[in-house]
Amino acid sequence: MNKKDYYEVLGVDKNASDDEIKSAFKKLAKKYHPDVSKEENAAEKFKEVGEAYSVLSDPEKRRQYDQFGHSAFANNGGAGGGFSGFEGFDFNNMSDIFEDLFEGMGFSTGRGRSRNTNVPRKGADLLHHMTIDFDEAVYGTKKDIKIDVDEECSECHGKGGFDSKSCTECHGSGTITKEQRTMFGSFLTKTTCPYCKGSGTVYERTCSECRGRGKVATRKTITVTIPAGIDDGNRLRIAGKGAAGTNGGSNGDLYIEFSVREHEYYQRVEDDIYIELPLTITEAALGSKKEIPTLYGNVDLTIPAGTQNSEKMRLRGKGVENINTGRKGDMYVITKIIIPEKLTREQKRLFEELDETELDNSKYFKTYKNCIK
Repeated sequence: MNKKDYYEVLGVDKNASDDEIKSAFKKLAKKYHPDVSKEENAAEKFKEVGEAYSVLSDPEKRRQYDQFGHSAFANNGGAGGGFSGFEGFDFNNMSDIFEDLFEGMGFSTGRGRSRNTNVPRKGADLLHHMTIDFDEAVYGTKKDIKIDVDEECSECHGKGGFDSKSCTECHGSGTITKEQRTMFGSFLTKTTCPYCKGSGTVYERTCSECRGRGKVATRKTITVTIPAGIDDGNRLRIAGKGAAGTNGGSNGDLYIEFSVREHEYYQRVEDDIYIELPLTITEAALGSKKEIPTLYGNVDLTIPAGTQNSEKMRLRGKGVENINTGRKGDMYVITKIIIPEKLTREQKRLFEELDETELDNSKYFKTYKNCIK
């Protein structure tokens, strides 16, 4: 039976580096491992991958393979060729690969340090959603909120019990070591001790206040200072107002995420404000002065004669104050010419007289007339 090219099996180029070959093997070995793979013929593919790696990872064997191909090992048998599964593997020199492989599949090989649960750890961060009005976001405000948070138990001071002693199951190490047998051989695996939950310490008496958790759930009222310029979707961090830490660790942080209600007249785009200004036909045609309500009081705006519908006029510095720089955005006034739906007899007569004059002399009418010729 013809064997597949070893480079093709691992999916690497013939000039691949040792690291590239090693990386390809680890990826494929994890993919086809019979204990976890659902691939068809996973065991055969797994052996095929192992056979290819056992040759290409060895400089001398790789040199022979590059020169003679599979025939280089036709009569060697055992460690040199005629592979059957993993006969060519030197497990002692490849322990780091298998440790990485097993750890990637959820096993602990005991290579790294066991987790020390007695070290101080910061508490969990909390997220609170808050809905505020448009004006509150623009000008800033203060609001009281209620949150449920875990605080350190005052009875046991976060320990969860009284009269501590070393765990007899793990002998104070926090981990239990077991032998894991695999098709590669035997490995020592470490798991967190289920009796002391990795702390290495147990207590004669469990704290009745927190029931051994070391923390108690508390509802707290917190005053939040909302800065001017906050926008929809922004988050505000309040340091130290999250869940209590463990073993003397600092509290987590509280994050406030804002939703801002829409305004009746204004529309906000980042730090800029937009407002529609209704104009009559005569105000747009003859020009006028209009009073504009800004975020900081009313201002007079001159509407030039001949103003068109949907024109945009800019009021510098009348937008929202930026929450980071303090610089204010701009306000844009969008004209909206209102056509009267009903006319009095006198108004209709005046419009008819006006229509007899040359009102279609603008460039827009001229362009349209040229289009239909």
